[in-house]
Amino acid sequence: MPRSTADIAARARETGRLGIDTEFMGEGRYQPLLCLAQIALDDGEGGAEVIVLDPLTDEYDPAPLADVLADPEIEIVLHAARQDVALLRRDWGLPVRNVFDTQVAAGFAGMRAQLGYEPLLKEMLGVRLRKSASFTRWDDRPLTEEQLGYAREDVLHLLQLATALQDRLTDLGRLEWAREECRAFEEIDDRRDLDVVFGKLPRVNSLDPNQRAVARELVEWREDAARSGDRPVSSILHDAALVEIAKRRPQSVDRLRQIRGLNDATLHRRGKSIVEAVARGREREGIPVEGTRPSQPDAEDAPLIALGEALVRTRAMESELAYELIAARADLQKIVTAVREGAGEPDVRTLQGWRREVVGTELLELLDGRRALRVGPGHRLQIESD
Repeated sequence: MPRSTADIAARARETGRLGIDTEFMGEGRYQPLLCLAQIALDDGEGGAEVIVLDPLTDEYDPAPLADVLADPEIEIVLHAARQDVALLRRDWGLPVRNVFDTQVAAGFAGMRAQLGYEPLLKEMLGVRLRKSASFTRWDDRPLTEEQLGYAREDVLHLLQLATALQDRLTDLGRLEWAREECRAFEEIDDRRDLDVVFGKLPRVNSLDPNQRAVARELVEWREDAARSGDRPVSSILHDAALVEIAKRRPQSVDRLRQIRGLNDATLHRRGKSIVEAVARGREREGIPVEGTRPSQPDAEDAPLIALGEALVRTRAMESELAYELIAARADLQKIVTAVREGAGEPDVRTLQGWRREVVGTELLELLDGRRALRVGPGHRLQIESD
């Protein structure tokens, strides 16, 4: 049984794939703490060999495994991969390539989107898990045998599940669709972009340039305070209070007290630092609102969005695809808005790749009046050329 991460990495290169899951603690922290990494390797007999790695020990060296996860020649199997991939990328320092997400794959195999690991195992393999230790303190040491057993079981059948899903998707001619969807995980990154954080502040675009400069300084101050104290950003200063402070730009703690959303503990502990950040923000160059405001939804869009959703849901059911894989209401809103304004096609996933093939072209034709929907025999929706 391989014990070092170098041995595990070598074995993964031999077999061409590796299954992985993580346990982490995010409560009360600036960002989630990686507490366990569970690895599944092909055992050569149709089963899996499971190794549980403890990142909170001195012997732990993730570098060999990080290289494996970044190797596009090795398939990395996960379930509901988004948070795991982001955490591993941040903690291990390299992106994760060639991801096969069994939850995404299930949506292409005729099952509902975002299906949990336990029901998916039951449906595909007839396996039942004992979910007894999921909400435990993974950062406490030593771990109990119950916790370790739970952690091992979480990846024990992962590779077998991936194989079963890949076989079904191959029969359906959709394996490449699922792989295309999983490629998006290669870009996931949970490191916080302060420009994005600033841009998402509530009502930040209603501030004048000088007020926006103060808001940007407060964003930077808050991030540093949260990181250095390993505390959630919201526990330092809520967004709404930050924007109000930027709007009023108080020059003393007494003035700061007049702003709603700041409790006594925050004022006592951080009041002086906030006022100092405001003063630095006053010295910054103003930040004007850039670009044009996006088009706003029109009240008359709602029936067209509902019509489009009916078409998408019909084609999704016929194709045995999870609706959520094809479109979201935001996608349909952008398409309807573009058609209403006579603009070009919007950059939305519903009009790209395999989605365009399944429904995107028909959706544009429907909104252009070249397709019609009606209720046919058996009260089923029929899509017809006009």
